[in-house]
Amino acid sequence: MNLIYNVIVLFFLFSFSKTESASPLVYSCNDDTKTSNTTQISRNIDNLLSKLVAGAVRKGFVTASSGEAEAQVYGLSQCRGDVSKTNCSICIQEAAKDLREQCPDQSDARVWFDYCFLTYKPSKFFGQVDFSSGDGIYFSNVENVKNKRVFSRKLGELMDKITSEAVRPSQKGFGKGKSVISSLVTLYALVQCTEDLSGINCARCVGTAVGDFTRFCNNKEGCRVLYNGCFVRYELYPFFFPL
Repeated sequence: MNLIYNVIVLFFLFSFSKTESASPLVYSCNDDTKTSNTTQISRNIDNLLSKLVAGAVRKGFVTASSGEAEAQVYGLSQCRGDVSKTNCSICIQEAAKDLREQCPDQSDARVWFDYCFLTYKPSKFFGQVDFSSGDGIYFSNVENVKNKRVFSRKLGELMDKITSEAVRPSQKGFGKGKSVISSLVTLYALVQCTEDLSGINCARCVGTAVGDFTRFCNNKEGCRVLYNGCFVRYELYPFFFPL
């Protein structure tokens, strides 16, 4: 598959801001699924995006489809579990607009914002963990932690804790928490799976993403890893909202 990723980096040294959702972290367009904007599948994508925006604004998460037979497209949209309905609405509307502009001729596309995620493709993918694109997409802080041994242990314990939280049905795939590293340093972490995943598939996706920490963000002060079914993030500053 000729899956072309177009990456937009916001910051390497992230700062906490309620406007973090204003720009996409990354989007991807599958050039093997090119179509014309005059075809029925393109019209179905426009109709699907309306459903995905409306559903996410109402409930924070939705799956939907549009069209029939070979022109049918399937989509999913989800907002981060701790953001307000207002921030969710702003993010998902911008995500739909941006993705249509960046991937105008593809029926397989996705975009990640800090506060939301939106994807569509011409085959039904709900409930599946998709690693077909290879490695996840990652962003890391440029600074290294000071006490690597303590940090690694605390990070592992915290990720285990919030992953266990996320796979509970009542949590809908969302978990967050913090851990004190020292009197001056606190670690903050968050995981989220798309709500269509089972607890087992959520744990599988998060486990793969957390495993990428050592490969791509080893001993960095901040890291986030994005997969189609989940994302994980940690920082040494508070970046999530209280529930």
